[in-house]
Amino acid sequence: MRPVLEVADILRRHGGAFRAAQGPRLSSDQRRVMAAIEACRTATLGGHVERCDDCGLVRVAYNSCRDRHCPKCQALARAQWLAERQADLLPVPYFHVVFTVPAPVAAIALQNKTAVYDILLKAAAETIRLISADPKHLGAETGMIAILHTWGQTLTHHPHAHCLVPGGGIAPDGSWVHCRPGFFLPVRVLSRLYRRLFLERLQAAFNGTKLQFFGHLAHLVEPAAFARHLTALRKVEWVVYAKRPFGGPEQVLAYLGRYTHRVAIANGRLLTCDQGHVRFRWKDYRAGNRSKVMTLDTEEFLRRFLLHVLPKGFRRIRHFGFLANACRVAKLARIRAALKAPEPPPPAEAVDYRERCAILIGHRLDLCPICGGRMVEIGPVPRAQTPRRAAPRCDTS
Repeated sequence: MRPVLEVADILRRHGGAFRAAQGPRLSSDQRRVMAAIEACRTATLGGHVERCDDCGLVRVAYNSCRDRHCPKCQALARAQWLAERQADLLPVPYFHVVFTVPAPVAAIALQNKTAVYDILLKAAAETIRLISADPKHLGAETGMIAILHTWGQTLTHHPHAHCLVPGGGIAPDGSWVHCRPGFFLPVRVLSRLYRRLFLERLQAAFNGTKLQFFGHLAHLVEPAAFARHLTALRKVEWVVYAKRPFGGPEQVLAYLGRYTHRVAIANGRLLTCDQGHVRFRWKDYRAGNRSKVMTLDTEEFLRRFLLHVLPKGFRRIRHFGFLANACRVAKLARIRAALKAPEPPPPAEAVDYRERCAILIGHRLDLCPICGGRMVEIGPVPRAQTPRRAAPRCDTS
């Protein structure tokens, strides 16, 4: 069932005024995402006409934008990704480790998304790799899936990495090393090494002129000021925490389904958009996960939503260690042999997107909403012809 209110509705009503007010402050990526969500499942993108074989009902089905920031376009992509990952699961406990950054680093990240988000994911993976390889801890090569999130419950900028890590690793002799029951790696050790690796990579990015600074951070362009900034960051605690291990593969997949293809806010959390304000539900983790309602000016809501637009081509889900794409198949086969675990069954194949929806998410797109008969495509609907607007000059700062 369609939610009462969607992000697309808010953008269609207020996106034009927001673009005009923001002017060159909106990046080309943000403008692209706004246009995609506004056009999603409308005549702008075209579609097809379909008719029920039984009752003769005729309806138009418009195409989706398939943008990764669109709340409506993630269900099938998530299900497809999960089906592919199911073959990678091992019969061992899995741990959920979260790496965060202090607010001063988040501020730098907002002005340097590609560079700093990349550092965040790589520093988290390198931290787990190095400590896992240490004989004092695990003494083995591990693997992980790292997922970048950039938002908090109130849509503020809060970059962090969710990491799913099998509880063990491959020893140098090829055997499987189990971690201690209910314990993966010491969080304090993870935090200290992560902080060092992150700041080393951040300094290297600065030395390579890969960072830019403006506004309240403009002074950091000076090497001495940047060095002082990093010195202060070495003295604060960086929050890394590990959640309790999952009980089995089903729980692992349920976790992945919650975190992989999420967007900054789901349509189901939106309540109202009227009189220049947007109301939405949010969860206050500091108050025992209590559900609350927040009201923002429409312009502020859109500003916060667009904070989380990723640079085009940026990979927010990455695989490391023995789960890396280059070696995953061979190493997982070795691990299953060491664990005496059977090979997973091949995923079901589907001919088109309708079959994929039916197989993966249990939702049939070809059922008539009136009589339950089969809807058959009878012809295309071309894209609507819209006049091209001259793109404004974009200040990517």
